[in-house]
Amino acid sequence: MQPTDIYAWLTAEPDLGCDGFDAHVTASILALSLWESEAGRHRVIDAVGLDGDVLADLASGLFPHAASMFARLRGQVCSAAADDEACLRDLLRRSTTHGTPFQCRLADMVARRCMRPNHLWQDLGFRNRRELGWMLMRHFEPLAERNRADMKWKKFFYRTICRDDGFLLCAAPSCAECDDFDHCFGEEGGESLLAQTRRTAELAA
Repeated sequence: MQPTDIYAWLTAEPDLGCDGFDAHVTASILALSLWESEAGRHRVIDAVGLDGDVLADLASGLFPHAASMFARLRGQVCSAAADDEACLRDLLRRSTTHGTPFQCRLADMVARRCMRPNHLWQDLGFRNRRELGWMLMRHFEPLAERNRADMKWKKFFYRTICRDDGFLLCAAPSCAECDDFDHCFGEEGGESLLAQTRRTAELAA
């Protein structure tokens, strides 16, 4: 099953009381993570970054019709976070807009998906970078507002961690004088990974 199919299944019968954008955000992350698990790359909980009980509660709350599928993950423990992931998770948790349980879980998921090699919006399963900006402004507003220069989000996260801890991340006197400006501020275009996997499967059929 392709991630676009998983996404469509998850969002087909959302809980009527849930927020539509939050359901979209969660379904995007879960769809890509479930697809990776089916492809044998990672356990679902390791791809998502949540213990089985937490993931099952989150998924069943937003997508009741999928509760039985996620119930099988209960009791499983997510792999430990590497040091850089743990630092990012702590930064995001400290920077939630309201400190809700959903935002704390989202912080853990974003930190885990940030370890993937693509643009962050792609590795979250989003359709474009704008959706990542909307999600961060909604759920991590104190942190998102600090990115006034619109730096690439992964670069911005790690720069913030280093600055907050007193480390010198970059030797350039200022961004305007940097010889590698595009590395931090360049275009973050490309194709959604959900759409990309669908197209690849169709071409292979």
